[in-house]
Parts: sequence; structure tokens; C-alpha cells
Amino acid sequence: MAGTEGGRGVGPLLLGVRHHGPGSARAVRAALEAAGPRVVLIEGPPEADVLIPLAADEDMRPPVALLGHAVDEPGRSAFWPLAEFSPEWVAIRWALEHGVPARFIDLPATHTLAWGKDDKADAEGELTGEEQPPDPTAETPAAATPPGESPSASDPSASDCSAPDIRVDPLAVLAEAAGYDDPERWWEDVVEHRGVGERDAFAPFTALEEAMGALRETYGVGGHERDLVREAYMRLQVRAAQREFEDDVAVVCGAWHVPALRQKASVAADRALLKGLPKVKADLTWVPWTHRRLSRASGYGAGIDSPGWYGHLFGAPDRPVERWMTKVAGLFREEDRIVSPAHVIEAVRLAETLAVMRGRPLPGLGETTDAVRAVMCEGSDVPLSLVHDRLVVGDVLGEVPPGAPAVPLQRDLDRSQRRLRIKPEALERELELDLRKETDAGRSRLLHRLRLLGIEWGEPTASRGSTGTFRETWRLRWEPELAVRVAEAGVWGTTVLAAATAKAQADAVGAQSLADVTALAEHCLLAELPDALPVVMKVLADRAALDTDVGHLAQALPALVRSLRYGDVRGTDTGALTEVAAGLAERVFVGLPPACAALDADAAEEMRRHVDAVHGAVALLGDAGGPGPGSGHGDLRDRWRSVLRTLSVRDTVPGVIRGRAVRLLLDEGELGPDEAARLMGLVLSPGTPPADAAAWIEGFVGGGGGLLLVHDERLLALVDAWLTGVPAEAFTDVLPLLRRTFSSYEPGVRRTLGELVRRGPGKQVGTAATAAGIPGFGGELDAGRADAVVPVLRLLLGLDDNELVGVAG
Repeated sequence: MAGTEGGRGVGPLLLGVRHHGPGSARAVRAALEAAGPRVVLIEGPPEADVLIPLAADEDMRPPVALLGHAVDEPGRSAFWPLAEFSPEWVAIRWALEHGVPARFIDLPATHTLAWGKDDKADAEGELTGEEQPPDPTAETPAAATPPGESPSASDPSASDCSAPDIRVDPLAVLAEAAGYDDPERWWEDVVEHRGVGERDAFAPFTALEEAMGALRETYGVGGHERDLVREAYMRLQVRAAQREFEDDVAVVCGAWHVPALRQKASVAADRALLKGLPKVKADLTWVPWTHRRLSRASGYGAGIDSPGWYGHLFGAPDRPVERWMTKVAGLFREEDRIVSPAHVIEAVRLAETLAVMRGRPLPGLGETTDAVRAVMCEGSDVPLSLVHDRLVVGDVLGEVPPGAPAVPLQRDLDRSQRRLRIKPEALERELELDLRKETDAGRSRLLHRLRLLGIEWGEPTASRGSTGTFRETWRLRWEPELAVRVAEAGVWGTTVLAAATAKAQADAVGAQSLADVTALAEHCLLAELPDALPVVMKVLADRAALDTDVGHLAQALPALVRSLRYGDVRGTDTGALTEVAAGLAERVFVGLPPACAALDADAAEEMRRHVDAVHGAVALLGDAGGPGPGSGHGDLRDRWRSVLRTLSVRDTVPGVIRGRAVRLLLDEGELGPDEAARLMGLVLSPGTPPADAAAWIEGFVGGGGGLLLVHDERLLALVDAWLTGVPAEAFTDVLPLLRRTFSSYEPGVRRTLGELVRRGPGKQVGTAATAAGIPGFGGELDAGRADAVVPVLRLLLGLDDNELVGVAG
């Protein structure tokens, strides 16, 4: 073997690395070139050996991860993430390029996934599901590291401990011994900024092995059964490779394990440790990964702080600081910040000066960050956060080739994504959809079906500039763990449509409340699941017939009626849905007045929200049913107005609901301004407790009702007179209600009300504030300014001049 010279000893070549460390990756490549082994053994699940050739595919672009999941329980899964600068990935690529066999030698996933099945306390690694077996890439025993705490934010592979009650970070210990207070800074100085291949290519690994051996002698091996078993299995695999290739064997593993692999242990002792391990049937494949996931120290992250920076160090052929500053300048220019070449030059000089002052061989991330803050950000951390998010961490999303193994549902999803031209991306973005276009309608259906399956690739948001049902806005962001969600959803079907249909039917049967069923009906319409809708509608009709809680009925009605709007845009038959919604509305009309009696303040406010929601739903339902022959729902609005009249005058109904009922009747034109003023006058009379009167006012003018007071000074005068007459001892009780009501108004409305009150409301009775001398109001109608809007109205309404005059008349 070529590597027997220099620092290379007898036996297999053990290359202890720091996972996701570019310095270790460069050193591994140099050592493999110097040694020329006949086989490369890599820390990872052996079931993935058949997947190694895919790493040479031109469509494979890191960061990627090996995803292992239990066949019978896809949610029980683990990830083995690899970046371009991961030593394991470099070793795989070297082996493929040189025609050398590459094998994984860590404990098989069939044991790894089963081991944590009954151990819910174990929460290490890249995991999904409720129970969390370990990620073999992250080497820290759960007993040594409490949830949410990482013993080393930069090197999970070198973070084992000596005992369950002792946490030791090998990098921190070594950095402290070298006089450093920051392990990251020490690692950068001794590894990342060290040239490779200048002398002995094996020297870094020899030194690291000696250091880890000393640490294990000092702190022990921790006694953690899982690590002992893993190391026993790896020793057995190394022995097997030696029997086949003699000593022409290279092993790439976490540096902490190297002393354990070097030690002499009997085959019988190692096999004894492996005896009786639990097993599950496991499947493995490649999935895309992201730099953002690599940056997380717990949960799904692999524990490094700056994957984007590490990727830059690994990929830059020379002058890494200058190239980094150029990237930063380019990012700022894309964001329309003024950055010139002079800024780049000065930032590089400052970073180099800081490195000299701090005694570092080259500028690290700390020096470059300080230089960018001072030179390009003018001392502000606000633009600097953009650099951290986009460059230091980054939003790089890897890609895997189409030939990689996948569950049928994943393949169908891939086909749909290509057909609809909607590519998964790690960077969050907004997607505007026009449902009148077939492609956009297909995208909408796909996203809604995935949401129903629990695959949260997209989140619907409010559309800007349009409230029409033909437009949708989505916020998209693909996260690596969604691959696990797809595998879990695969139990429902082999295509997205079939899986969503089966899931909707099962959710309908198992729904706990009426509101859940109505929301599910809406989702079925949005996702266009015609085969699931009959089952959902049957469950909905049965639940609605049995549920007697008016609050539940009122909560369910709006979602049900909203669903009717999608019939026109999506071409869905909503006839059955209309009948159920109308029956639900009738039951709300009958039960609402009694349900509004004798409520406390919180319950009254909740019921007021139900009244608002039912009011909007009845308007939509009336439009859907229409007054035409045979519709049967044209009089729903009349019956609802009758309910509102009953609520507005019944003394047992809380003031906030009575006030809201009067307001809704006034908005509908069913109550004249004089009658509204009379009712307000009665409520604000001295005989009404101040708290009840304040609640009535909140219900009447809350939620944008300030314009009523602006344009009808009689109402404003009543409120003003009542407020000035509230006794001092009661004023503090009503103040929070009034403040909550009036603080919700727009600033312009509040300013106008202030002007009117200062002048004295009620001095001029009318439907508009027209007194001369008040800013913003004229003495009479300005016909010229009014005529200026006529052309715009004509365009908006699609009318000619005569028709517009008729409408205006």
C-alpha cells in the first residue's frame, strides 16, 4: 500500500474526521490520494451500499441525505446528511472516481431504527416522528446531552462523553488546552486554515487519533451501550475487509471512534455485544437536504453553525477571504444596497488586520463578519443578518437523480411537480395562482391535496390586491423532512389523488367535531376530491343532525358556506352542500336567541364573533341559493334579519351582541338611522349600567364602525354625552372597553372624530360633516371633483355614459 511511508503505520488506515468539516474533507482526499487503498469503509448504514453508485450520477448534487425508515412505520426514520464538504461524501466520490469499492460499516439501520422504538427519551440526531431513534451521524448519546443542548455546535461526531452524568466536548477540551476560549476558532486555526499535502498527508489524523485516545483515557468511553455496540460492529466490518484486502483498507469515521477501532478486541466479545439486537425491516434512499438543516444543532440539524461558510472554504480554490467578500457585495447589490469595489477592498484589509491583531493565521468567519459589519453595513446588524441567512447558512437545496429508490407516492409527486412546472426550493417564495388557468388550477389542487396528507410544502396566504375566489397565494418552502411525510402518506395510496381521497374519507369518519367535518368538506372541494366528498357529506349531515350546540353549528356554517364559492371557479357540483348548509342555517336561526341569554363577558364576545360569521355566511348562502324558482333558499336573509331584530331588543342578551345586531341591521338597510339613534339613546340613558352601555357601544361601532360616528353626528353626540356623564367611580371600569373599541379605528378616522368632538358633535344634524372651517370638509358638494371619478366608474362597471347616469340617479 502506498501509504506505508511517512506517518502511515501498520494495519488499516484510520481517518478520524469531524463530520461536515471542510478541513477534514480536504485531508481525507489528500490521504486517500497518498495511500491508494483498495477499499474505502465509511461510517454509515450498510443497507445503503447499493445506493453508493448513485453518488456519481450527474443529477446528484449535495447536500443530500440517506433517509432510512421502518417499512411498517414510515414515521420511524433517521437521516444521514452529507454535504459537498463532508469527509464521507469526499471519500465516496474518491472511491467512485478511482474504481475502488466503498462500503458503509456502521450499525445497520434495521437495528438503529428498532433500538429507539421503546426508548422515547432518546432524542439525538436527525429524526422524525413521535419516537426518535438516533441519527448515526450525530454521535452524542442522549443521556449525555439534554434535549435542545448540543455538546458541540460544530462537531457532532466528536461529542461523546465519559459517563451518563458527564458531558464533555472533545473540541472544547482540546481548545482549552491550547489556550483558546472558543472551540470553533481553535478548529479553524489548526485545521481549516492549514494547508493540505505540504508534508505528511497522514499527520493530521495521527495527531487527532492521539488526542482522542488521551481524552478517552481521561474521561472514559462513557459506558453508553449504543456507542459500544456500534464500535463493535465497525471492528467486525474492518476485520472482514482486511481478510479480503489485507491492510489496503481505509476507514473514514468520526474521530472519537478511532481509538476504539484501533484497540484489540476479540471477535467473540464484539459478537456478544451484537447478540439479540432488536430489528425492524428498513428501507433506505437518497433525499435532498439543505444547508439550513445542516446548521441546526438539534432537531433535524447536524450541528454545524455555518454550512454556507464551510462550503465556501471547501470550494474556493484560492483567496477565500477576497472571494467571500465578493459574494457578500453581490448579495447586497441584489438587494439594492450601494456597495462598491472599494468596499470589498477595505473589508478584506480590515479582516486581515483583525486576524493579525487576534493572532490568527488567516481571517476566519468572525473577522470577515466584523469587517462586513464595519465597512459594508455601517455598523448595523440589520443587513448583516441577511448575510448570515443567505450566505453563512444559505438556502442551498440538494438534488437526487430520478433513478433513486422512492415510494410510489413520491414518484407520483415528482411527476406532478414536473408536469405542473413547480420545483421544490429551500428558499421561501410566494406563488400567485389564477385558478382560471388550467396549470395554476392543477398547482392549487396538488398543494391542497398535499396539505390534506400532512405534507406542508405550501401554506395559503391572503392574496394581495384581490379577494376573488379565482386567485390564490401560496408561500412555498421545501424542507427535507417532508420526504418522511411523503413516505408516511404512502400508506393511503400510490398516487397523490388516491392517497388524499383515502385520507379524507378516514378523517371524516374519525372527526371529533362538526367544525372539523365542515373544514374537511372545504378541503375536499379545494383539493377536488369528488370520490371523497360523498362520504364527507354523509358524515356532515349525520353530525349536523345530532349536534345541538349552537356555538358548534355557528362555527361550522361559515366554512361550509365558503365551500359553495368554489363551485363556479372549480366546476364542482355543490348542490348537496347547499342543502346541508341551508339546514344548518335554519337550526342556527332557531337556537341563537336562547343561546345568547345570560352570557358572561368572554362568552358574549365569542358569541358576537359567531354572529358576525353567520351574518357573512348567510349573505353568501343567499347568493348561492338565489331567489329564483326552486332554489328554496331565497328567504334565508329575511329570516336572519328577523333573528337580528330579536337579538337587538331582548334585554337578556348581552350588550355587545345587541349592539352588533343593531349595527348589522343598519348596514343591511333594515334599520333606519333614526331608529338606530333611538335604540342607542335608550341604551345610553342614565338607567343603564355604564359597563353594559360600553359593551353595547363596542358591539355597535367596533370593527370599523368609526365611519358611522363620522357621518352621523347624532350617534356621535349620544356617545359623547353619555361618556361625559359616566360617574368617576365607573369610568375606570368602562375605559378598557372603550379603548379597545376606538383604538381599532384607522388614524384618519380617529383624527376626524377628534375634530368633530372639539367642535362639538350634534351642532349640525345631517348625514355628513359639512360645517365650513373643518379641515377636510367643504360647505357643499364639489360637482367638478365628483364628476372626475365618472370615467373610472364606467370602466370598473363596464357601463356606457347613459347607463352610468341611470345608476347614479
